[in-house]
Amino acid sequence: MEIEVLQDRLAKALNAVSRVAASTKAGLPILSNVLLRAEDNQLTLTATNMEMATVQYVNAKAKKNGTITVPAKLLAEFVSNLPKENVLISTKDEKLTISAGKYKSTINGILADDYPELPKINEKEAVTFKINVDIFKEAVNEVIIASSNDTTRPALTGVYFNTFEGSLYIAATDGYRLADKKFVDKVKSEIKAIVPTNALQEVIRSITDSMDEIEVLITDSQIRFRMGEIEITSKLIDASFPDYRQLIPKDCKNIIELDKAELIRMAKVAALFARDSGGSIVCEANKKESTFSISAVASELGENTAAMEAKVSEDGKVVLNSRYLLDALNSIIEGKITFGLSGKLAPVIIKNAKSDDYTHIIMPLKS
Repeated sequence: MEIEVLQDRLAKALNAVSRVAASTKAGLPILSNVLLRAEDNQLTLTATNMEMATVQYVNAKAKKNGTITVPAKLLAEFVSNLPKENVLISTKDEKLTISAGKYKSTINGILADDYPELPKINEKEAVTFKINVDIFKEAVNEVIIASSNDTTRPALTGVYFNTFEGSLYIAATDGYRLADKKFVDKVKSEIKAIVPTNALQEVIRSITDSMDEIEVLITDSQIRFRMGEIEITSKLIDASFPDYRQLIPKDCKNIIELDKAELIRMAKVAALFARDSGGSIVCEANKKESTFSISAVASELGENTAAMEAKVSEDGKVVLNSRYLLDALNSIIEGKITFGLSGKLAPVIIKNAKSDDYTHIIMPLKS
């Protein structure tokens, strides 16, 4: 291999692929390496942890084609500290030499023959759609906060892509809260796929300002995201997602309209006093006074109560986890929200006041 590439482009691509290489849990040393392939004036960088793979394409001047694998973290950190000029890369046997200006390093590698075969997708059989980058980021960030870290319940550690009444929705739940978002208005094929949370997080981290849209390809076992010169492929979670629509209450007795910024401020203050009580805060609606209040009591610290003006249809009271409430409020885009109450132990429904494409449900705590 003998190739020349710009430092900033190479550094950016290496930083991305090294994240995947560093996340490997398999006992294969080669998985901590990045696979470099020089071919037809293009440098391809690949990393995989056997569950997810990322491929980055970088334009370059290839004088001699070739492949090699080298430690991803070392190479990424070395290139990041090089001057911003052309980087020369060459290989001989199992060694890679890389230089820029007066900087030069030789890194021991492993022949590419030992690198695992990358996942393949039959694009003719895959369900394919494209989505605007900003819409993708907004929707995924609204939903992903509700996913679980509990590996004993694998279905809940991902985001559920599912079709309903001709539209594609994404949803996540950890058993205590649920987030549901309309993702694509119209899709032709039925989709039921649980995408690992870490794969979606990697897609979001890889998005740059120059990208306009993401192409998504879904098969029975895999999902692939294409954006610019980046491809990220992940296995789907082989499990059954709960029939979550049955958990969403059809009607709420009390719909309260609130200013989101003020509600966030009140919840943050109450959370300070709720640390010793497992984060529990009391939310109360008062129809007569047209107010919504949040209070918290800490036996050692004292107590806190704050209220704001609100449109209240009837009185209501519920105890919530302050972190769950703040997560929901911070994910919502609009400045006005609706807070749906149906009883002390009934699920609380939080939505945007104007649009109806996002639903966030929090299960109350026992008072």
